[in-house]
Amino acid sequence: MASTVSQQALAEANDRLTAGTATATAAQLATVADEILSVAGVLRAQPALRRALTDPSRSGADRGELLRSLLSGKVSQVTVDVLAALVSGRFSRPAELLDVTERLGADAVLSSAQKAGNLAEVEDELFRFGQIVSGNPELAITLSDPGAPTERRVKLVEDLLKGKAQPATVRLIEVALEGFGGRSFEGSLTRLVELTAAKRDREVAYVTVAKPLTDADEQALAAKLSDIYGRQVSLKVDVDPSIIGGVSVKVGSDLYDGTILRRLNAAKQAFSK
Repeated sequence: MASTVSQQALAEANDRLTAGTATATAAQLATVADEILSVAGVLRAQPALRRALTDPSRSGADRGELLRSLLSGKVSQVTVDVLAALVSGRFSRPAELLDVTERLGADAVLSSAQKAGNLAEVEDELFRFGQIVSGNPELAITLSDPGAPTERRVKLVEDLLKGKAQPATVRLIEVALEGFGGRSFEGSLTRLVELTAAKRDREVAYVTVAKPLTDADEQALAAKLSDIYGRQVSLKVDVDPSIIGGVSVKVGSDLYDGTILRRLNAAKQAFSK
């Protein structure tokens, strides 16, 4: 988890990114996002560079100039300026620089999707892809295998989603394959769904039901949860017949489990005592 000081560096870099891309098109923003994520890839592969760019014995301006000398002429000026601002900040440990650079790149991908007007679609596509993966053990093992070349797993995702998902969705799944913020592939996808929802100023509610909800039921549940949490809620519904009936809702660390399966398990435990 990023520290308070690295979060401050990320916030300042995001402000610089917003200002520097205020008039950019969605495609231009996507290019900047790709450049930032490419730099994250270099940082992942070069621990010595992470240490140099977070060296507390060097001033922030010095670290920023080092970054500029490495990137100038290789990426856009916006990307250079944003990342120079990032490394000028303070970090508790070198690994945090990689985490916040990945986060900055993911934020840029989301901004490009927002500008293109398909952020809600990206959110749903990320969630649905996660469901597809969790429902296919062979695919889950293949995509989650850190020992398999990332390029091969990226190619598999691109082949699976060609013409079926937004470019931003595919790019974020590629970010998840790298282990976003040090998470597992599944955990990375979940976190990216939540960040996408947050970009839309929404809370994510993971809902498990035994059979599909009607549109009216979904709207009523979303309205009730919105009243509870004081903001709009984005429902992510998973149909699982094994729960028999009822509904389970998870929002952040809050879990409301009203499934028949839970009640049966509770009854079994009570009888076994």
